Amino acid sequence: MDELKEGLCSQLLRTALSGGGEYADVYFEDKTPLSILMEDQRIEKISTGRECGVGIRVIFGQRTAYAYTNDMATESLHECALTVSRAVRGNTPSTVADLTRLRPAVNYVVLHPPEAVPVEKKIALIQNANSAARKFSDKIVQVTVSYMDNTKDVLIANSDGNLCQDRRVQTLFVVNVIAKEGNVIQTGYETIGGRMGFEIFDDNSVDAIALKAASRAVGMLSVRRVSGGRMPVVISSEAGGTMIHEAIGHGLEADLTQQGLSVYSGKKGQLVASPLVTVIDDATLPGKRGSCVFDDEATAGQRNVLVQDGVITQYMYDRLTAMRDGVCSTGNGRRQSYQSRPIPRMTNTYLASGNSKVDDIIKGTPNGLFVKKMGGGQVNTVTGDFVFDVQEGFMIKNGMIDEPVRGATLCGNGPAVLNAIDMIGSDLGFAIGTCGKDGQGVPVSDAMPTVRIPDIVVGGEV
Repeated sequence: MDELKEGLCSQLLRTALSGGGEYADVYFEDKTPLSILMEDQRIEKISTGRECGVGIRVIFGQRTAYAYTNDMATESLHECALTVSRAVRGNTPSTVADLTRLRPAVNYVVLHPPEAVPVEKKIALIQNANSAARKFSDKIVQVTVSYMDNTKDVLIANSDGNLCQDRRVQTLFVVNVIAKEGNVIQTGYETIGGRMGFEIFDDNSVDAIALKAASRAVGMLSVRRVSGGRMPVVISSEAGGTMIHEAIGHGLEADLTQQGLSVYSGKKGQLVASPLVTVIDDATLPGKRGSCVFDDEATAGQRNVLVQDGVITQYMYDRLTAMRDGVCSTGNGRRQSYQSRPIPRMTNTYLASGNSKVDDIIKGTPNGLFVKKMGGGQVNTVTGDFVFDVQEGFMIKNGMIDEPVRGATLCGNGPAVLNAIDMIGSDLGFAIGTCGKDGQGVPVSDAMPTVRIPDIVVGGEV
């Protein structure tokens, strides 16, 4: 971080705004990633290095000019700032406020920095997980295990006078298992990760993670395919919050609402879901994968209530979209790297817990589908229509979880499903992922308690 002094940041901001504009920022990144992949019982790849660069942006007339460079020479940085300034023509220079270093409202303590842990110890974890998964059954034909950590130092300064600095540490461990019996092939997938260091393995056994993935893959081989149709569905908290992330989360990002690309455009203050539904995006949760002290525009990470008792109360804003709506940023301006401009993105998004007991939800559902683990999915943010795969599901019969089934999908419409939810559990289970949007991937987590949807289309055999 010594490459960028406060004085240099001020100079770059003044240069960027020398042709005018309403706002400018400078984003510096110094990242040291490590990834290790094991496949076919051998280490296939170990990748590490250092990525360093600066991105400079000007906002003018509700538009953006952005340039970046990995050349840290002062002359190159000034040329980068001049490049964005040339996008604004015929205007007098804009002022830059004196920079003030911001103090974080939250502090994420890393107990065991990944860079201090020998690579051999990380490889040993991978080998243990691989061995545990393969020993589970002779029906397992492939195991892939990957370990990733990432230490990213960022410094951000903007023309409003904000200057912040942050060290972001992420650790991720993934096990993917493929099992086969005859012509049937099934997969099991488990992952742990978060904004933390090697201490994540203090409370998470890689053997247990591997066995869970292996058990799911093997267990789904011998079960029947689900019969499709409309039915009640209970989604377990263990399934994570994929449905919330996709069915409403993206639709509340301000760039999509402003462009009319969201079914929730122009609906702030309106009832869009069951009064039981409260949706929150919270960047301040300790250790979660989407947490941040500051977003990528020097705005403090925040807890934002997006939907309160079924009513939209807030969209997720970055600086640009906030300026368009005449509001303040909600701290959701995020970018994949210095090569990307910030856009509105989720952090840790979840459906708030309710008051129902999980046993009562299941007992109160005479027949239907119980979703224990959700797979991937996709959503049309304009219409709200979605399709999600079910990785692990069971039939509910007479108010009890019964036989397992495979091949299920959930098909529905986000607003319709959120309006239909009639029971929400008191539990809350998180899942993690990397959210893709506009060619950028950022770490996120999502969560949901156990919920009941009394009527939804379940895809399967007809």
